[in-house]
Amino acid sequence: MATIPTQVRNDVKSIEFADMGKKRIDWANQSMKVLQIIRKEFIKNQPLRGIRISACLHVTAETANLAITLRDGGADVVLCASNPLSTQDDVAASLVRDHGISVFAIKGEDNDTYYSHILAAIDHKPHITMDDGADLVTILHTKRQDALSGVIGGTEETTTGVIRLRAMAKEGVLKFPIVAVNDADTKHLFDNRYGTGQSTIDGIIRATNFLLAGSKFVIAGYGWCGRGLASRARGNGAEVIITEIDPTKALEAVMDGFRVMSMHDAAKVGDVFCTVTGNKNVINKDHIEAMKDGAIISNSGHFNCEIDIPALEKMSSSKRTTRTSVEEYSLKDGRKINLLGEGRLINLAAAEGHPPSVMDMSFADQALSVDYMVKNAKTLEKRVYKVPDDLDKRVAKLKLESMGIKIDKLSPEQEEYLAGWSEGT
Repeated sequence: MATIPTQVRNDVKSIEFADMGKKRIDWANQSMKVLQIIRKEFIKNQPLRGIRISACLHVTAETANLAITLRDGGADVVLCASNPLSTQDDVAASLVRDHGISVFAIKGEDNDTYYSHILAAIDHKPHITMDDGADLVTILHTKRQDALSGVIGGTEETTTGVIRLRAMAKEGVLKFPIVAVNDADTKHLFDNRYGTGQSTIDGIIRATNFLLAGSKFVIAGYGWCGRGLASRARGNGAEVIITEIDPTKALEAVMDGFRVMSMHDAAKVGDVFCTVTGNKNVINKDHIEAMKDGAIISNSGHFNCEIDIPALEKMSSSKRTTRTSVEEYSLKDGRKINLLGEGRLINLAAAEGHPPSVMDMSFADQALSVDYMVKNAKTLEKRVYKVPDDLDKRVAKLKLESMGIKIDKLSPEQEEYLAGWSEGT
């Protein structure tokens, strides 16, 4: 029988799952070449020695490799889930058994367990927080202010969390500096676009086995996630409809060749709906009332509030689970609406999340940002910072090198030209 190191606190589904989790972690590591380079540097230099890190992230094979990298850099890491449905239980078990990392995460955990796991991570008395959605930071600032004094800084992985943290900073309540990893070019231009685009389609198809070709696919939001999703949906043969509140993004979607309309109008014609906005009630009661029988609704934004699920519940006479990750709601007028993954991140609820090769860049940004925060926390203000450009560009350079790609460099003459103003036509 598998055993757990006695010093490793944890709450995972079953340690017996660890063998498969170890294989999954190893498989992901093969495609995370940049993080491998950083890990070797961390092992040599130990920049995080003596630093306690509490990480609230999606507990996946890719995240596991980040946690291992931080640990190998000298950090004492505790990991909890940033979403009740995103945990890979075998990965959680392997992190505990094979790597001695404390994990508090169980796929499908209820709301109380989810927050108890965040509290367990805060009990670690972190110096650094790592968040994906800002739930851990929010609890620190509300229910667990006793643990704030030791925190020197943190990082945030996703758009939703950055929005929340900037709101806190604007109100003057943020108690420590945060690096917005999400805003790094090597994160949002790639993770959000290529990672979310592919993995969301993967989740929807795994959950439903629905043929996208010939369908009307409605996407709420044309940020980087929406752009990626729209591209992949069109690649699968769907007629893509975009809904937006931002006129510039709406215009961009039109120029990219997509239909743009209000959600009120899109609700009447859509077959598949997916929200990627970071806002609440993007699909509301009025929209659901207009949907056709058999409509499929899903979310790939961070929180399940993008869909007004309480309204859907009230509108329904009954519901049943028809497939894994599919709940069929029977409305009182006889129509059926299919909700995927409880309205939570469908790319993680029904699939495996982003491919490791794209998370390689995001988690390289995370690792380097933690190193940066440890070195510079004393000089930073209590606000949200962008990843320093030199770190961002280093990740891009390492990624290109890992792919065997070389690019040009400016000559001294070109550098002088770009830095000057006197030389004209």
